[in-house]
Amino acid sequence: MSTDPQEQARILSEALPHMQQYDEEIVVVKYGGHAMGEESLARDFAKDIVLLEQTAINPVVVHGGGPQIAAMLKKLGIKSEFAAGLRITDEATVEIVEMVLAGSINKQIVSHINAAGGKAVGLCGKDGNMVQAKKVTRTVIDPDSNIEKVVDLGFVGEPDKVDLTILNQIIGREMIPVLAPVATSAQGGTFNVNADTFAGAIAGALKAKRLLLLTDVPGVLDKSKKLIPQLSIADARKLIADGTISGGMIPKVETCIYALDQGVEGVVIMDGKVPHAVLLELLTDHGLGTLVHR
Repeated sequence: MSTDPQEQARILSEALPHMQQYDEEIVVVKYGGHAMGEESLARDFAKDIVLLEQTAINPVVVHGGGPQIAAMLKKLGIKSEFAAGLRITDEATVEIVEMVLAGSINKQIVSHINAAGGKAVGLCGKDGNMVQAKKVTRTVIDPDSNIEKVVDLGFVGEPDKVDLTILNQIIGREMIPVLAPVATSAQGGTFNVNADTFAGAIAGALKAKRLLLLTDVPGVLDKSKKLIPQLSIADARKLIADGTISGGMIPKVETCIYALDQGVEGVVIMDGKVPHAVLLELLTDHGLGTLVHR
């Protein structure tokens, strides 16, 4: 369906105030493994990111890859377990994680952005010691005994230090960084980092205007499963406490709160499977998903 020229001009003029709001600002976009499913959506996402860069916005892409890692582990016959929502990552698994995240997925996104006319640079947290992580352990309740136990997650880390040297060389120079959530340890080892957490640490260090968490749900839902358009930090904490926010949404909202505490202006949890989701959120009056703000 083609749009007539006058309608196209009207749409562009309505985007102007939004472009001005984000002029020269940094927007970190976490592109989730579940949001990357279809080829057409991946190409639309790449076009959206290039359009942002062309309108003097500075996008930084952080990607996940959980489903793709799971598929590769299955293909290679490596069993993988989860605890508290995080993949238990042994030595064999971390090699596959690094190969899939920093290799195939990263370069595929870079290729799509370059094909759309951008200049993407694929990196991971190990490059230039960008993200140094520390080991994560989790306390879980044993379903049989109902007793708490500490689970060793192996090579799973959470960001401890962020060095912006490389990103500062790239951002604002017509290049688009695409980051895989693989980090280094203080001893030079490899850590698998949750992509939301990684994106929150990057956005916080960069003092980004926006952090967009693209996932496979519309945003934060209330008890009747309706979308909540906006939440303050206090609101978010109440909804976690009363059980409205539960399961996998808890770490996402905790990432929002962390990023806001670090100086990010606003964080949006949104459905990345909606065509042109990034443009709908940033450059239209309607927005998309749930905005978490201070």
